[in-house]
Amino acid sequence: MIDAADQNGVAPASPPSREDSDTAFAAAGIGLLTLDLGDGRIRAANPHLCTLLRYPAGGLTGVALAALGEATVPVPAGLRRWRGADGDILPVRVRPSSPMDGTQVLVIDAAGTDDLVSAVENQAALTAAGVGEWRFEAETRLVSLSRRAAHILGDRPGVALPWPVLRARLDPDEGARVEAHVRTALAEGGRFAFECRLRRADDGSEIALSLRGEASRGDAGVPAGIVGVVQDITAQVAARTALRAGEQRLRIATSLAALGIFEWHMLDDQAVWENERMFAIFGRSVADGAVGKREFLEQILHPDDRAAFRSAILNALRGDAVLNATGRIRRRSDGAWRIIDLAGRFEHDAAHRLPRRLIGVVADVTERRSAEERQTLLIRELHHRVKNTLATVQAIVGSTARTASSIESFYEAFVGRIMSLAHTHSVLTEDTWQTASLRTLLVNELKPYADGALDGAGDDARIRLEGPPVDLASEVAVPIGMAIHELTTNAAKYGALSTPDGRVTIVWSLVPDGPAGTLRFDWVESGGPSVREPTRQGFGSRLLQRVLTAQVRAEVAMDYPPDGFRLRMLAPLPARNTVLNPLA
Repeated sequence: MIDAADQNGVAPASPPSREDSDTAFAAAGIGLLTLDLGDGRIRAANPHLCTLLRYPAGGLTGVALAALGEATVPVPAGLRRWRGADGDILPVRVRPSSPMDGTQVLVIDAAGTDDLVSAVENQAALTAAGVGEWRFEAETRLVSLSRRAAHILGDRPGVALPWPVLRARLDPDEGARVEAHVRTALAEGGRFAFECRLRRADDGSEIALSLRGEASRGDAGVPAGIVGVVQDITAQVAARTALRAGEQRLRIATSLAALGIFEWHMLDDQAVWENERMFAIFGRSVADGAVGKREFLEQILHPDDRAAFRSAILNALRGDAVLNATGRIRRRSDGAWRIIDLAGRFEHDAAHRLPRRLIGVVADVTERRSAEERQTLLIRELHHRVKNTLATVQAIVGSTARTASSIESFYEAFVGRIMSLAHTHSVLTEDTWQTASLRTLLVNELKPYADGALDGAGDDARIRLEGPPVDLASEVAVPIGMAIHELTTNAAKYGALSTPDGRVTIVWSLVPDGPAGTLRFDWVESGGPSVREPTRQGFGSRLLQRVLTAQVRAEVAMDYPPDGFRLRMLAPLPARNTVLNPLA
């Protein structure tokens, strides 16, 4: 602990010991001299020093210290280069006493050339690197700072600071961590290195420090303290923090954009996949590892896309441009073909040199490309269906006008047929323009004439519907829906539905034939007025015969027995085009 010493002062140096015995002075096995601080000349030098500097005995007496190459008086401690009597430069280590009565005693011994050069170079390197030196004395618990270290910490140079004073400028956790490192080093020896934050003494600003230290031991091998270096790394920490934040933003952005990040090293054809998305796109696990260019082009990329991919790589290399390429890859996990977009840039070590690596991103665009293709097909399909619908409306107008006997009958027939067309389109749009249920089309038209449920239960049901679920593709749903409307209208006006006792039975089945089977549809009326074959063909008959035959490619047979009208239709159903589903 510190006693009454000034906690902000420098520990006092020991007073120099003076040897008055000429015998001991002359017999010393180390170089000694007495320096006159007034004129800078040597008053006396012992034989050992004369021999070291290659002077004859007593030859150094009266010699100016400047002649030896020493420019400072009094002389500080440290390594020196002194000139011998023969002009050679000799490395020596100087340990001075404190000046007293105008004189200073110097203790000089030989130093290895490597020691001197290393010390000078190390000091220059420390200064150039902005590194300061510090020492902690275990006995006094004082921390001594070099001039550079004091500048870093905002303290006065030459001041030995008590450890509690420095610790108060650290956060509690930081202070405890520093003490733990110091205790471990004193107890076990060895080195330590860590980073911490400290408030400067002069302005209170917080700085980041890099601390390194090593235990030093006294003559008896007992730990005497810690010596080390300190460096201000505030700028480095800020840059490192900004870099990490940028990397984090990049990871978040690439994750949200579902982008895979990769590096490809050209010389050894090795790839590094930087994130999990890259492995997911290719259907590989981390244990499977990344793939290089050769394996990618020869085994993973679709054969039809390899030439275009190689061409894109060569163009980017020649033009020092961004690489953009698209291709199909086979995903390893399930063998599915996926479409990818790849973008990257080649990195050069220097101008006019071959690139060393490619850095880029990969996106799985399979769903997007499929959606674009579906959108194109839907637009074409919409144009086609609008044209067909307008043609159907035009035919309805013309035929209704030719068969109507009055404005009222024209209006009634025309509105009914347009409403039927609207109902069919409504059923189609509920399934994103894909299919329409045959039962739904029948129910929409026949429900107003039914006395009960349309499920075929009971022999007294006025309308019976019997058949399995059948979904009609859009291209056949519209003409079949119109045909059902015409059959219902004719039955309500002239057939079985025009009398209370009339019955209508609709039976259908799906015969396995063609891409989606063949629909067998039977419409049977009974219990109504006596039937006879019409003498002229109205719009309904023409629609049943021509539209069903032309648009649906159906075989239609109509019979007119006296007990009720009958129709049989055999219609081949087209396969459903799932590409046209915008929600697929």
